[in-house]
This record gives sequence, C-alpha cells and structure tokens, in this order.
Amino acid sequence: MMATPALFGLVLAGGRSTRMQRDKAALEYRPGESQIDAAMKLLDGRVARAFLSVRDDQRADPVRARHALIVDRDGLEGPIAGIRAALEEFTDAAWLVVACDLPYLDARTLDLLISSRAVDADATAFRSSHDGLPEPLCAIYEPRARAGLDAHIAAGRNCPRKYLINANTRLLEQPDPRALDNVNTVDEYAAAMSAINETAAEARQIRVQYYALLREQAGRSDETLTTRSRTPRELYAELGARYPFTLPADMLRVAVNAEFGEWTQPLKAGDSVVFIPPVAGG
Repeated sequence: MMATPALFGLVLAGGRSTRMQRDKAALEYRPGESQIDAAMKLLDGRVARAFLSVRDDQRADPVRARHALIVDRDGLEGPIAGIRAALEEFTDAAWLVVACDLPYLDARTLDLLISSRAVDADATAFRSSHDGLPEPLCAIYEPRARAGLDAHIAAGRNCPRKYLINANTRLLEQPDPRALDNVNTVDEYAAAMSAINETAAEARQIRVQYYALLREQAGRSDETLTTRSRTPRELYAELGARYPFTLPADMLRVAVNAEFGEWTQPLKAGDSVVFIPPVAGG
C-alpha cells in the first residue's frame, strides 16, 4: 500500500490585480492583516509546509518576501502557473491551493476539504455555489495531477477549472455557499468589508447538546461555543468539520430551546440547540 502524499499549502498571490487597481494580496479586511497573511494563517497547522506563489518580478515585494516562495516558471502566468510550479517543485507532495482573494474563506471550509481528500483522485474540490462547476482556487491537487496538468497546458489551455472538469476530481458541496466568493473590484472590496464587519459583530454563544451516536462521536454530552453560524444547518456543518460525525443532517431532527425547529431558522445568542439522531427499536 502506497503512503499518503504529504499535504503542502500554496497561496496564489501572483496576480496583477488589474480590475482592483491595487494589489489584492495586500488588502486588509481586518486591521494589520493582509490577505496574504490571512490565507497563510488559515494554512498554519493544516499543512506540512506552506508557500506563496508569485511571479518572478514579485520576489522582492515586502508583503510577499517574508514568506517561503514558489516562483512561476516557463513564461506562464495566472493561477495555473502557480499550481504547475508547485507540483514541479515538490513532485511527491499534494497541494492545498487557495487564492489570496477569498476574504470569506474560513477554517471549517478548509477542514472539510482536507478531511474529504481523495488521495486516489487527481484532485478534490468544491462545487461552485453559483454554477455547480469545480472551484479550482480552493482545492487539493494530488501528485498525479501533474501529468494531466502538463498535457492541459501543452494543448494551449490555461484554465484550471477546465482541467478539473476533465480530470478525476472528487467534488464536494460547500458548507458555506459564500466561502469561495472572490473579490476583484473596488466595489466588491467595499461590499466585502461591510459584510465581514457585520459578520464579526454577529458572533454569538450557543449551547449544543449531543445524544446517542453524536455524543459518542463528539466525545461529550454538551458544550457552549462561540459561532458565526446563522442557522442549525450551518452549525451542524461547522461541528461536522470538528468532530467525526457520520450522520447527514437529513437523518436528524433539530430542536432549538426545547422545541422542534427548522434547519433554516435563524439562531441568536443564548440559544440551546439539540441535534436528535434517529431512534432504533419500536
């Protein structure tokens, strides 16, 4: 049996930011933290090593130079250049690739991607919440992807999404449909800043109780946690990235404050939530 390839991380930061009219990678959505630093922080502890993907003329940029770099090669530019360079730099490693312009990307999305990784596939990726196609800029590329990617580029194609469409790609549903929305323009940046500030203000404490199989899998009967999940469905997805839950939400019932509720109902601070597994027997 072959060993599972080590998982390295790559933050794509080699774009020219033409539509933004300023360097997207240096934008701050939270004070003192560039998008590069935020993305690298998300990779910390989730990958064996993390690198920044840059163009050759960006090596000395102070925002980028303090990180370990992988430089585009062979005259290629764009996301596919960074992915290919990483696969060539460490041929035995798999790569968790994330773009630097994903301000909504969160830990639970990455944790789900990693825990669902298909090492026998070419790649593991999320379906876009907008069109159902693979999202190439938050995905895991296995070492075996290199040959197919080289053939894709040799055929004159430079779109990593089209590569994933034709490759052996395991596709996942996004736990948060907004998590992979990117920001390319000044107006989108302003909207993202507003949304992030609003979301930060909505963090709330929720008490969760576990019964039966969920109690065994969580290793506890209850806990109080701070969460930004807006509904019981989002909360269950968040917990599913933390604990080895095997029951899909559709097999459970949910109760909020001792009353059966809907998976889509809004949660508020102080709520008590119970996820109720099916009961065997009769």
